[in-house]
Parts: sequence; structure tokens; C-alpha cells
Amino acid sequence: MNSFLLYEQTDKLMDPQYFDAKSIIQDLGLRAMFLAAAKEVIYEEERVKKIGKEDSYIQDCMRKVMMIPLREEDQILYRQEILRDFLKNEDLVKAFYEISSRVLAEWNKLGRSVMEKMSNANPMMKLITDVRVITLMTENLSEIRNRLKECKDKLHSRGLLGFAERLDAEFSEEREAYVKKILEDVSFYVDGGETEDEDNKVIRPKIVVECGLEDGLKFSSLKLQEVSSYRQKFYKPGSTMSKIQDFKNSRIPDSFSATKETAVKDQASMLELQVVSYVVGSMASILSDFGTFFDSLHLQSAFYLGAVNLRHQMGRFQLDYCFPTVCEKDKLSFKELKEFVMCLEQRVSAVGNTCKLEHKMLLIVTGANQGGKSTFLRSIGIAQVMMQAGLMVAAQKFESSIFPDLFTHFTRREDSEMNSGRLDEELNRMDQIIKNLGERPLLLLNESFATTTEKEGSVIAYDIIKALGEAGVKILTVTHLLSFAQRAYQERSASENSGIEFLSAERKPGGIRTFKMIQHAPELTSFGLDLYEEIVERKGEA
Repeated sequence: MNSFLLYEQTDKLMDPQYFDAKSIIQDLGLRAMFLAAAKEVIYEEERVKKIGKEDSYIQDCMRKVMMIPLREEDQILYRQEILRDFLKNEDLVKAFYEISSRVLAEWNKLGRSVMEKMSNANPMMKLITDVRVITLMTENLSEIRNRLKECKDKLHSRGLLGFAERLDAEFSEEREAYVKKILEDVSFYVDGGETEDEDNKVIRPKIVVECGLEDGLKFSSLKLQEVSSYRQKFYKPGSTMSKIQDFKNSRIPDSFSATKETAVKDQASMLELQVVSYVVGSMASILSDFGTFFDSLHLQSAFYLGAVNLRHQMGRFQLDYCFPTVCEKDKLSFKELKEFVMCLEQRVSAVGNTCKLEHKMLLIVTGANQGGKSTFLRSIGIAQVMMQAGLMVAAQKFESSIFPDLFTHFTRREDSEMNSGRLDEELNRMDQIIKNLGERPLLLLNESFATTTEKEGSVIAYDIIKALGEAGVKILTVTHLLSFAQRAYQERSASENSGIEFLSAERKPGGIRTFKMIQHAPELTSFGLDLYEEIVERKGEA
């Protein structure tokens, strides 16, 4: 049985993941998003009351799934459809996650891994465990099926409707009734020693076989007629009522007591094991059909529950959200796109940016220091990763192509682990990126090659970016290398069909930053004096 909630054709995570997922997580600050996805937003009277505790499994699941990009438009649409359904039916995804968590926890208590290793060592214990696991699965599969039926008229996605149809076919009400009848019949084998306090009864077996007896009272020509369980009043062995009960049983024609006939006692125990094994075998396909089902459902429901939590986090900070649209490689368009991670970390609603780039393969962003350029670049990278995971993004509108080969090259602070200079470290990272470029690459550069002189950094940036552009790499770069930006701008001005676009961090008179990116030619300054004057004024006021 497959749930197919992440992909239409498989329940396994489809490798490969991003080439340098570690750098993407670090440069875009995605750990904060994974953590936010792992916390439930709890409401009271439609207002946020508190944030729940972190669920480490959801956090880990979000990291795994989001670092494996979807590669086709239909894959993204398939996942978006399911998420839309879950956003409208949150109780359903919560139920899937809670049920699968409960089943796996109970299964582990029954010794799932231990019994797999000891399957041949103790057949009696394995049989008892199998019966208990089948009971556990049956009860919870029934609950999942009923939950889907309750929501069926509200579901529209291919994924959830197909899941409901498959479950109804592979675990129909008829199959459920059949399995429950067998479980009831063999309950004596698992629960025979347990008593019920309210009426002091025990479960007894009723096994009717047709057989012969050979020398030494050995069974022969066995033919099973009936297996069932019944509840009987418990009497202390040796008591008067116990003796009366034994006498009554002994009067049944063609019967004898296996507990009194020591010659057949061991054979009776073995017969009981064989009979129960035979009967349970008729429904053992439940174990093979659903053996990995709850593992898959646990992971997949964790991802969607994390997505639902992210939606509530967006609402918490009054962020608009949308489901992205896939477009051509040389197009990028968005409206009021916000840097979601910054909103989570600073607990504010960030400034949104609107941009429409058509037939552009290189975007160069320049402008004032502390003007929001890096935040702008991260907002695009975060939205791209979320889109390629089938998630909504923090924008009113977002359109982009699919770039499964996504790379980030952000300047890094110097640390004790660096075995060479910062420029060498940057060039080594760039070398690894170039060696692993795929068919649809997107490269985000943030202040790259600024660890050397402006002149040398500009030459390096120009040569590398020009070569990558000729190789078909889409590049978005934030830079303070003004010589490089000016040279690229002059080339664009000399060409009628240039694939380069320039944005600049807006700066109002008096040095006020709006954190908006506007179309503007690169300037010959980053307005660092604005920051200097601001710092001097603050010290003067102090």
C-alpha cells in the first residue's frame, strides 16, 4: 500500500538533493524555517495564544524533503494540490501524523526491530507479536479510512483522492471485517491468560479437529474444523466448580482433556501453535501490504504538517502568501516578495519587493550599504527553494523557472577553520560549483570576491560571471564591486538585446533607506558616509 503524497509514483524520497545543501541552508538561513515548521501555532478565540514545543521529527523531515528539489512542473502542481487540501482540512493531516506516530511507537514497544532478528528463534513469540501488530494496523487503518471518508467531499487533489481510493480498495470494509473475525477467533492465544475484573472471565480456545490416534497417542490425519475463542467463568484449579466444569467438558463425545492426558499435552500445545499459525497466515498479507505504509505516511504527513505550521507563521506576521507558478528560464516575476526567514527571526513583517524580469539571465544589484540588497537576494533564494519543494511562498505573486541545480555563493566570515585566505576559500567554493553545474543552474552571488581589492575583485567577478553566463547559467548577484558593475552596464548599453538587468537599493534624500529595489544604473558609491554620519550622530546624542 502506497500513500503517494509527496510524489505521484513513489513513496521514497527521490534523490539527488541540491549539490551543496549545507551551503544553501547556511546562506539562506533555512534552519530558522525548519524550526518554525516544527512548532504548532496555538490559537484561542482566533488569536495566537502560544507557540507549541518543537517536534524534532518534523524539523528533520522538512530539511530532508526541502533539500530534494522537484524537477518537473507537474510534480510541483501535484504537491501544491495536496497542500491546498490540507490547508483547508488541517485536522486530516494532524490525524495522519498522530496516527502514524502512535502506530510506530506501539510497534517499537512490541519489539519491531528485535522480533525481526528473532523471527526464527522463537516462533511462538513471533506469532503473538504478529497478531498484536496486525491488530494495531487494523484498528488504525480503519481510522485513517474513516477520516478520509469524512473529508471526501472537501478533497480535490489527485494525491488525496487517489490515496482514499487505494486504501478503500486494499483495506475495504469487507477485508477489515474478515481480519477482525480471525483476530477474535485467535484471541485466546494472545490474551488467554488475562482476566476481566468486572466479571472474572478468561478467554478459552475452541479448536475442533478431525483426526486419528496412532501408537503412543500421536495425532494423525488432522483436519481443521473450527477455531474460535470464548469467555468462560474463571475457577481456581482444584476447586469444586473447576472439577464440575472439567467433568462437563469430558462428557462431550469424542473428546478428551489435553491438560490431563500427559501423553498428548505437548502435542496439543504444538497443535495449538500450528493451528493459530495456519489461521493467522490467511491474513498475514496485512503485514506485507502495510509493513512500510506507516513509515511513509509518518514522513509525508510530517512534511505537510510542517507546511501547515509555516502557513500559520505567515499569518502570525501578516504575510501574504501564494502558490508559485512555473515559467520560462529567462523570466522571473514576483509581487511583494518578503524575506520569510527574517520575519521569523525578527518577528516582524518585512518590506516586500516587486520585480519583473523578462528575457534576463543576469541580475546585478548594487546600491547603498544597509539598503536591503542581501535580504532581497535571500528572499528570492528562499522562495525558489520553497517553490521547488511544492510549498507556498511569502509573496502576493511569484513566477520562476525550475532550477534543480541551485547554488549559493555568499561571502563568509573568517574563522579558525580556514586553512587559507578568504579569497582562496571563495575561489575553491566557486571551483566546486563550476564543476557541478547541471542543465538548469541558478547561481546566487552575495558580495562574492569582495575579500580582495576592488580592482582585482572586479576583474575576477567579471571573468567568472561572463563565462558562466555564456554557459547558460542564470545569475543573481549583489555586489559592491562598482568597476565590475559599471563595465557590465556599459556592455548592456551597447547591446540592443542584452540579457542583463540592473537594480539598486533605493536611497531617499538624507540617506533614508526604503529597502526597496528599483531599476537604476549602478552608481560610483555605496553611500558608506551615510552610515558613518549616523553612527557619529548617535554617539553625539549619547
